[in-house]
This record gives sequence, C-alpha cells and structure tokens, in this order.
Amino acid sequence: MARPKAAGNETLIELFLDMLAAERGASANTLDAYRRDLADFSAALTATRQAIATADSDALRGYLARLATRQLAPASVARRLSAIRQLYRFLYSEGHRGDDPAAAIEGPKRGRSLPKVLSVKQVDGLLAQAKAAMQSESKSERLRAARMACLLEVLYATGLRVSELVALPEAAARRDQRMLVIRGKGGRERLVPLNDAARQTMKDYLALREEVQADKSKDSTKWLFPSFGESGHLTRQHFARELKALAAAAGLKASQVSPHVLRHAFASHLLQNGADLRVVQTLLGHADISTTQIYTHVLEERLKSLVRDLHPLAEK
Repeated sequence: MARPKAAGNETLIELFLDMLAAERGASANTLDAYRRDLADFSAALTATRQAIATADSDALRGYLARLATRQLAPASVARRLSAIRQLYRFLYSEGHRGDDPAAAIEGPKRGRSLPKVLSVKQVDGLLAQAKAAMQSESKSERLRAARMACLLEVLYATGLRVSELVALPEAAARRDQRMLVIRGKGGRERLVPLNDAARQTMKDYLALREEVQADKSKDSTKWLFPSFGESGHLTRQHFARELKALAAAAGLKASQVSPHVLRHAFASHLLQNGADLRVVQTLLGHADISTTQIYTHVLEERLKSLVRDLHPLAEK
C-alpha cells in the first residue's frame, strides 16, 4: 500500500501559524515575522530539492551555514533557528513527523547587547522640538506636530510597545482616567499609569484635531491616531519615520532614536530613580522577568553609586 503523500511546506507552515494564533494568542505582527522566517527556510530547502516534511538535521545545519554566508547578524540567525525549532516541535507533537531534526541543532553564540537608551535631557529635547513645531500658522502642520508631541509624551510616560501606542482608542483621551487598560502580547491585559502631562497632551491634541475636522467633513473614527490606511490608525512605520525626522531636527542622530528606544528610556529612567525590576516588568508587559533583566546594568550602576555615596568607609 502506498504511503500517503507528505503535506507541502506551505501547508505545514500555515498549520503551525494557526496553532500560534489559536493557542498562544500570537499577534498579527508576530505571525508575520514567523511567516517571513519560515518562508525563507522553505525556499532554501526547495532550492536543494528538500522539504520541511523530510529534511534531516544535516539539511538544517546546511541552511544555517548558508545564512552565515549571507552575513546575517547572529541575532537574526538565532531568530530563524528559534522559528524552525518551534515548527518542528509542533510537527512532531502533532504526528506530522516521527522525529524532531531541530532538537540537536545548536544556535550561534551571541552576547546579549545592552539596549540603546536616551538620556532625560535628550528626551526633553525631542519633546521641546515637537512642541516648537506646534507654533506653525498652518492648522494641518500644527495638528501633525501635536500628534507627534502626544505620541512622544504618552510613549515616554507609559513605555507602551509601539503597536500598542498607535492603536490606542480615542476613548483613552476622552476619559479623565489615570490608568490605561492595555491588551498586549498573547492577549494579556495590564494596567499602565498615565501621568498628568500625558493626559493633558492627549486632551490638547484631541481638541486641536476636532478643531481641524470642523473645517472639513468629519469622519467618525475610534482611533486616537487615525489614518487613511487599511488598519484605520497610524502605522508603526509611519511613526518611526516621523520620529527619526524629529530627532534630526533636535540635533540627535536618527539611528539613535526609535519608538523602541523611547520604551527603553522609560524603563531605564524608572530603574535609575529607584523602581523595582518586577514593577518595570509589569509596566512593560513582559511575561518573563528574564526579558526585563536586560536592564540590570542600570541597577548595577545605581547600587554602585549607593555604596559609594552612603557607605561609611567609602572615599569622600
């Protein structure tokens, strides 16, 4: 009796992605990242007349070796390997394969890099530059500047992921609330405090937006940062581009500034001022404390300064 034909690469990848979405609550961005990495792996196997359903450990090692010749960063290679491992673990557990060829594969050795962080003075400079642009005589330019000021103020006040920030509902600015309810990765909800400056900036931006809309046909929207794109709200990429332009205007290197760098600044500045690592973990929405521990260098410096300044035998 002939053996049933093995499922194709695309089918197996889609089964895996369906599991991530249904069982782990993976976001659209996470699914897209897995899909890109696994599509590259699939194409590489196809080019050597192999398939996901039949590839062995040597085929996987060959793929990783070819990635090295493409001069991918160790972090990128490690991410691809992580996706491949999870794919084969799923295929084995679901009976699509009788073995797991990725189980014995070792990833590239890499040190964990420290996050890029802006100083408080640099963040203040970005905010000042955004607010200065609000003096434009053009209402549309003032609105654009007010939106950027609002994005910056809220991001630095809360440490939200950029995907969480751009998808804030308009109701977040209309309620006189001191906490935001954020649905993060995996559908996990968390409460994030909102300071007075951020709340006021949100209200000012919304008031200006309504003033500008009064001159036009007002379109209803549920988003705080609406856009004409498919999502209905400002995209992460658009915000990142405008932020880099603002950084250049503020005298900072564009490569030094991104939405994620401001999230790092939020966490690092809290720790520098005495916040507990577990509290920062909760605010950032990290499921595991090990993710938050990239900031331990900040804690180490603070502990050193405490001993230096407070210990009775420290040099004065």
